[in-house]
Amino acid sequence: MKNLIESLPRRLKAWGIDWFIPALLLMIGLAWLWPEGGLGQGAFSLRTLAGYGISVIFFLYGLRLSIRQLLACLSNWKLHIIIQSVTFILFPLSVLIFRGFFLHGDYETLWLGAFFLASLPSTVSSAVVMVSLGGGNIPSAVFNASFSSIAGIVISPLWMGMVMVSGPEGFDMSPVLLKLAYQVLLPLVVGVLLNQWLGKPAIRYRKYTRYFDQSVILAIVYTSFSNSFSNGLFDHLGLKMVAALVLILLLLFGLINGVIYLMVRHAGLDRKDLITALFCGSTKSLMHGTVMAKVMFGATGIGGIILLPVLIYHAMQLIITGIMSQRFASTGENRSV
Repeated sequence: MKNLIESLPRRLKAWGIDWFIPALLLMIGLAWLWPEGGLGQGAFSLRTLAGYGISVIFFLYGLRLSIRQLLACLSNWKLHIIIQSVTFILFPLSVLIFRGFFLHGDYETLWLGAFFLASLPSTVSSAVVMVSLGGGNIPSAVFNASFSSIAGIVISPLWMGMVMVSGPEGFDMSPVLLKLAYQVLLPLVVGVLLNQWLGKPAIRYRKYTRYFDQSVILAIVYTSFSNSFSNGLFDHLGLKMVAALVLILLLLFGLINGVIYLMVRHAGLDRKDLITALFCGSTKSLMHGTVMAKVMFGATGIGGIILLPVLIYHAMQLIITGIMSQRFASTGENRSV
């Protein structure tokens, strides 16, 4: 028992779990106890500063992104098609087919949060780390995670716009797309253009800029949940509903991984590509989730509800993919699919 307790921090770190998940829970608790801190307006309010932080995050991400290196990985097209089709087609459709059960009900917003999760791109850093730990195809993991992150800036809002515009109250996506363009896409493009001059320093100091990224995410989570708590949107959600949501997301994770395995096997890809497809195709980006939730729902008060499935899935995917990566690593690298 003592050895288990002593090894737990090391195991959690190997799985990519550090102080950040407890900090996310702390922000939710703080928003519940003191929502007023996240409701401020003005040029120097926490909400406004988080908006500026979003642009800085994507500028730094663009600095670290080398288009030349991404283009060098295009030859493994079967793997790329599998990962991107699962991320942006299979995932959203798997949630969309259940929309009719939640229309006009108490949990319609929660379903919208699950669909928002399904429309998001793959995570970047943790997916690549897990692929590396599991002995997968690292260059292809970098390509797919990066391509997914860029494509998701456009594809995710289009999925959400299709659902929300067709809803009973309608939704005008034009202001959202415009805000994404100047707050997210423009800083990303500027960063990419400056990559050849500033890319190496940005990569070298990535460990430190990561803390800035996480701080912005924590601020967005706090302000989003503060808004939702102050509007009483969590009043009808009990522990049973949260437990049911966790179970549904676990089943969704298992379904997606099962389909990925069958697709990779049918395509005749090797074990390294299987590992890459599993970790890049089944994970979702918390960074994109928090950013897009703020841009799309920041003024509506439902941001906390929308982010709840994203936060649950983020914690869940870190734990499960961490266990999977250790299992792949222990079984060797030469086994075929």
